[in-house]
Amino acid sequence: MQAEVFVNQLIKWYQTQKRELPWRGIADPYKIWLSEIILQQTRVNQGLPYYLRFTATYPTVQDLANASEAEVLRLWQGLGYYSRARNLHACAKMVVNEYNGSFPDSFDELLKLKGIGRYTAAAIASLAFNKANAVVDGNVYRVLSRVFGITNDISEAKTQRVFEAKANVMIPADQPGDFNQALMDFGATHCTPKKPLCITCPFQAECFAFNKGMIDQLPVKTKKVKVRKRYFYYLLFEHKGKLLMKERGPKDIWQGLNDFYLIEEKKPIAVESVLAKVDLQGITVGDISEPVKHILTHQQIFAQFIRLEVKEMNKFVALSNDLELKSFGLKAIHDLPKPVLVNNYLKENLF
Repeated sequence: MQAEVFVNQLIKWYQTQKRELPWRGIADPYKIWLSEIILQQTRVNQGLPYYLRFTATYPTVQDLANASEAEVLRLWQGLGYYSRARNLHACAKMVVNEYNGSFPDSFDELLKLKGIGRYTAAAIASLAFNKANAVVDGNVYRVLSRVFGITNDISEAKTQRVFEAKANVMIPADQPGDFNQALMDFGATHCTPKKPLCITCPFQAECFAFNKGMIDQLPVKTKKVKVRKRYFYYLLFEHKGKLLMKERGPKDIWQGLNDFYLIEEKKPIAVESVLAKVDLQGITVGDISEPVKHILTHQQIFAQFIRLEVKEMNKFVALSNDLELKSFGLKAIHDLPKPVLVNNYLKENLF
């Protein structure tokens, strides 16, 4: 298919089929950036309420930069990939402190900001500043590989440059934002991973994958994702309406979020074996939850929650000191940023 024909048909499709989204039709780099970070590895219908909450809570990049990390994580709670939230906050501080509160308008300069990769830099440059930088994400891989028969393996890092080069050759200098959004929308709503709408596709006649019967084979991706299984046993030490919690540290999931004292095992073990690891003197064992399965991209977590009523304040304080935990009432716990797994348990059992 000729590039010019593809571009014209794609933008024509976009003009009638585009999704109405609150960050479209504006040239505010802050809101465009915010939407792009939120929508990384997140569907639009899931990310939209978060975008609206963030823009209401932090109307400007200055407002976001002035917030505490805990406040940002709390607002982000439920979106997953929490490093995105920490990078979001760090990037806002960079824009305020190093760029006088204004996002840079070039692709290369945007790449210098925390948490902004080639895709996000291209999106901001094209949508906010009308620069001809093409975006490349999963949707773009899928559309271009199918239409043009590109068989490079997308699990290889170098492949991004292949698709980027292809898209940059085609992107129209006078409509870079429309082209990028059209490509993303077409992949998200029409040329979908499964059951694409080939019957009504404007590229059907010349689509490589359709004509070769290779819809399910493109894009090529050979690398398998290894899934790690983890077994969490949470101990909820309680005393007169207060519970002991801790903030999770770096080099693991959920950095900066709060959870309970955790015993992790490599395989499932009996609750009695878990409790044998704890000094139960002065403690009454309460409710024990059924195992809960929590799925992350590269991990499966199987968690149980065990409530332990601590009778004496002295014991409660000693546990806090020995296990490096902090005491919180339910109101304070409600306001803490927490993993969804923990938050769901609290909503169902304590809040």
